[in-house]
Amino acid sequence: MEGVHLDGIRLLLVDDEVGFAEVVSKRLRKRGMVVKAVFTGTDAVRAIRKQDFDVAILDLKMEDMDGIEVLKIFKRAYPEMAVIMLTGHGSETAAKEGLEYGAFDYLTKPCDLEELVKKIHQATHQGR
Repeated sequence: MEGVHLDGIRLLLVDDEVGFAEVVSKRLRKRGMVVKAVFTGTDAVRAIRKQDFDVAILDLKMEDMDGIEVLKIFKRAYPEMAVIMLTGHGSETAAKEGLEYGAFDYLTKPCDLEELVKKIHQATHQGR
């Protein structure tokens, strides 16, 4: 899996941990993805109204909006966009709720970059 290039995948990364989001964005861009990082649920909703994305990576625990609420908006507006949720340890219940609302899958933070890349790859292939 090392070095897999996911050229041109348009990815929206939504996480209020700015440092985490910036590091992950940079590493995904190196693999050929087109990444837009936003740090609030509100900005995520604005972003999908302005631009099309193949996949969204969505943190479930954010300050301004609950990740499940953001997921519901995403799925109502763009049901074909795959959503991968990120959840902290102990919030698997919220992640399972997200699956019920149409999320593709979830990963527990901190997640391995290779595992994340694999999920993005699976999500985009399922969607196409």
